[in-house]
Amino acid sequence: MSCILHIETSTEVCSVALSQDGATIFSQEDFEGQQHAVKLGVFVDEALSFADSHAIPVDAVAVSCGPGSYTGLRIGVSMAKGICYGREIPLIGIPTLEVMCVPILLRHELPEDALLCPMIDARRMEVYATIYDRALKTIRPTSADIVDENSYLEYLEKHPVYFFGNGSAKCREKITHPNAHFIDNIRPLAKMMFPLAEKAVALEDYKDVAYFEPFYLKEFVATVSKSKILKQS
Repeated sequence: MSCILHIETSTEVCSVALSQDGATIFSQEDFEGQQHAVKLGVFVDEALSFADSHAIPVDAVAVSCGPGSYTGLRIGVSMAKGICYGREIPLIGIPTLEVMCVPILLRHELPEDALLCPMIDARRMEVYATIYDRALKTIRPTSADIVDENSYLEYLEKHPVYFFGNGSAKCREKITHPNAHFIDNIRPLAKMMFPLAEKAVALEDYKDVAYFEPFYLKEFVATVSKSKILKQS
């Protein structure tokens, strides 16, 4: 299998990993806050040095592409592009919310009809969330949600729904349906990207390095702004 370099900088955590043959062979993580500009270059140098010292060619770079922090995503994607240009290897873009689902699927026993709802925190009671089934099929696309007592009822009435990510904690008091379940301490990490990146390699699902941009939430901003205008009219 391919050796893939993984970069995840979409939240306050900065992490880098290498995977080969379906396993993580190198991983570095920093949980101390927004230090991506300082930490990422060090972690990437260490990862590439590890690969080179073991005569392992890096075949692709996978980067978490949002939604998430504008600054974090910009730093991560810029680094990924630079490596792809320098080593002439392909670029893989992995949705951040999909990355967050991997530890849930690997480590938790879920009912067959369970739905997954990873959440990234935004302002006040707003989160950025997607709803997936257990096969990571998108049931509802990524959206900016203002969470209240009626949020996600159409899914909760029919399925157990698992909420997780740094946006889920503030939703506990609002989402009280008996089918709502909350899982703590789930963050997007580079070492959890490899199943999704390896699938992309198998499908040759690569990004155009010259034109690729992460999901900066600009579509959410446009959608929310339009919604507010319609409500006021």
